[in-house]
Amino acid sequence: MINKYNIPLKSIESIYLIHKKSKVKYYFWGVFILIILVIFLPWTQNIRTIGNITTLKQENRPQKINALIPGKINQWFVKEGDFVKKGDTILILSEIKEDYLDPKLIERTQSQVDAKIGSIEYYKGKIGSTSSQINNLNEAKKLKIAQLLNKANQLNNKLASEKAELTAVENEAQLLKNQYDRQLEMFNQGLVSQTQLQQRSIAYQNSIAKKIVSENKIAQTQQEIINNKIEQNSVEQEYTEKINKATGDNFQNLSQIATSNAEVEKLNNQVSNYKIRNERYVVTAPQDGQIIQANKSGIGEILKEGETISIIVPTKTEYAVELFVDPVDIPLINIHQNVRFTFDGFPAIVFSGWPENSYGTFSGNIVSYENAIGENGKYRVLVAPDTLYKKWPDQLRLGTGAHAIILLKNVPIWYEIWREINGFPAEFYKPKKKGEK
Repeated sequence: MINKYNIPLKSIESIYLIHKKSKVKYYFWGVFILIILVIFLPWTQNIRTIGNITTLKQENRPQKINALIPGKINQWFVKEGDFVKKGDTILILSEIKEDYLDPKLIERTQSQVDAKIGSIEYYKGKIGSTSSQINNLNEAKKLKIAQLLNKANQLNNKLASEKAELTAVENEAQLLKNQYDRQLEMFNQGLVSQTQLQQRSIAYQNSIAKKIVSENKIAQTQQEIINNKIEQNSVEQEYTEKINKATGDNFQNLSQIATSNAEVEKLNNQVSNYKIRNERYVVTAPQDGQIIQANKSGIGEILKEGETISIIVPTKTEYAVELFVDPVDIPLINIHQNVRFTFDGFPAIVFSGWPENSYGTFSGNIVSYENAIGENGKYRVLVAPDTLYKKWPDQLRLGTGAHAIILLKNVPIWYEIWREINGFPAEFYKPKKKGEK
C-alpha cells in the first residue's frame, strides 16, 4: 500500500491482509459439518449423584464394643489406634453389684445344688420304703381276707349241718307229737294208763326242746356269718386306708422330688449364669480390627450395662458405595446396572456421556435399592465393585466420598439435547436377563 507520499507501508498490508482471500466460509461449513457429525454420535444417558464408601456386609462395618454387664474398669490392654485380633483382651472389669461380690459365690451355689441332689436321693429312698410297705400291706390284706373267707366257708358248712340236724329234730318231734296224740286218744278211751301218757308227753316235750336248741344254734351260726362279713369289710377298709395313706406319702415324696429337681435346675442355671458373668469381666475384641473412639478413660470408671466402651473398625471389609437417588430417578434403577465412580482424593477426567473414554473412574454394579424413602427425601442404593473392570483402590476408607454416574441407555447426542431442552426423563428400560435375546 502507498500513501500520499508514495511510500509503501508493509505494516498495513500485514495487518489487514488486503491481498489474501477470506476463509471464514470454509471454517463455517467445517464447523457446521462437524456439529452435524457430532450430534449423531452415541451418548450414554446417566444419573449423576453422590454417596460414600460403606461395606457390603453389615458385620464389616464399624461396630460398638459394649459392656455386657455393669462394672468398674480395672485395667486397659489397648489404646486408641491399636490393631487387635479377634479374642484379644481390651479391658478387664470388676464387680460392683452386691449380689455378686462374694468371691466364692459359685462354690456356695454349687454346694446348694449338691445338698438338693442329696435330698432328692433321700426322698427316692423313702419312696422305695413306702412302696415296700404298700406291697406288704397288700399281701397282709390278701392273707387276712383269705382267712376270713375260710372261716366263712366253715360257718356255712356248720350252718348246713345244723339245718340238717334241725330237720331231723323236727321230724322226730312230729313223730312224737303223733304218738302223743294217739296215746292221748287211747287214754281217753281207757286203753292206756296215765303213766304211759305222761311218758309220751315228756318225750314230745324233749323233742320240742331239742328243736329250739337246734334253731338257736342255726341263729347263732347265721349271726357269726354276718359278723364274718362285717369283719371282712372292716379288714378291707382298714388295709385300704393304710395303703391309701402310704400311697399318699409316695405322691408327697414324688412332689418333693419334683420340687427339688426344679430347685436343682434353678440353682444350676444360677451357677451357669455366674460362670458366664465371670467370663464377661474380660471384654474381648469381637473381630480383627482397629480400636477407635474410646468412650471411657482411666482406671476405676464405672460402666453401665450396655454402655459403649469403644468402636472397632474391621480390617477385612468388602467395600461398597451407598448412593442417594432422587425419587424421579428411582424407576430407572435396576439390579446389576452399571455405575461409574470417581472417589475423593483420586484424580480423574470424566466424560459422563462417554464412560469408556473417561480416565480415573472405577466401575460397580447395583446390588440392591430400598423401596422406602429416607429422611433426606432420597432413596438409598447399594453398589458393589465390578470385578470384571478395574479393582478399587486399596487406599479407600469407610466414609470416603464418591461421585457416581449411573449408566442408562445409549442415545444420539441430538436426542439427548432435545430431551434436556424439553425436560423429559431419561429412557426407561430394563436390562435383559441372562440368555434373553
